[in-house]
Amino acid sequence: MTKQKTRTYARNRSKSSELFSRKGRERIYDNDGSFFLKLVVFVILSALWLRLKNPIEAGGLAVQAIPVGLFIALLLVLKIEKYQFNRKIWYVTIIFMAILTSFTPVGVMI
Repeated sequence: MTKQKTRTYARNRSKSSELFSRKGRERIYDNDGSFFLKLVVFVILSALWLRLKNPIEAGGLAVQAIPVGLFIALLLVLKIEKYQFNRKIWYVTIIFMAILTSFTPVGVMI
């Protein structure tokens, strides 16, 4: 009689298995307070623009503002969020706020 090998079921473990339990519930989550704090910080940062009194001519285009806060917020998301699906949500939020605030007089005037 041959001895049966124990099964490890490693083939069933994938990237999604560390994100979701066997019952389909999400394992990785932020509590509401930390999510809201991140949301407020990223929205405020993405709304910061460096506005220029005299536009700079660059290749036939007049640059009137630089989205400094957008770049800082994108770097923070890259550093803080370790899961890609969370980063995608933050990227959309940040870029949407930057576009929305580009039409409003928000930012520091130089």
